[in-house]
Amino acid sequence: MNAQMNSTFRGAAAQFISKQHPITHKQEVCRLYRASLKLLDSWAIDRTVFLEEATKIRASFDEGSKCGPDSARAKALMRGAYKMIDEHVHVDRYIRPYMPSGSSFMRNPPPPLEACYPLGIPDEVLAELKGVPMEVEVDMSRPEEGRMSKAGQVLVDLATKRVY
Repeated sequence: MNAQMNSTFRGAAAQFISKQHPITHKQEVCRLYRASLKLLDSWAIDRTVFLEEATKIRASFDEGSKCGPDSARAKALMRGAYKMIDEHVHVDRYIRPYMPSGSSFMRNPPPPLEACYPLGIPDEVLAELKGVPMEVEVDMSRPEEGRMSKAGQVLVDLATKRVY
């Protein structure tokens, strides 16, 4: 019976686990190009320097586009590009100010309506806000022991500063 339950559970879980579909060579190159520009954005603060280096990166990608996607040269160029990105990872990568862990994230949140209307919230204000989410739920703090936050568990990779 235990083996049957395990197979049933796996079957039910498999419906909800998204399978990663293989990406095409063109998609992989586009993602690599975007990653290289994001990395360059962390290193080049001055916009003119960024644009000069971005044109060099674009030229190298255009040069590599002349070979076929299944050729050995294309695969070697991809390996070299991934290696270069891994070598030049920025310690403190640039994060957009309005994104989580950015400098302006949740800087000026709206005050609670109870603070604006201490004698009670007027009906016309409630009617105007009907359907508008009242809370911004991006809980970046560690949940209390034995309790989960509304957003679930938030994991932050300190090396890459990605929020999962």
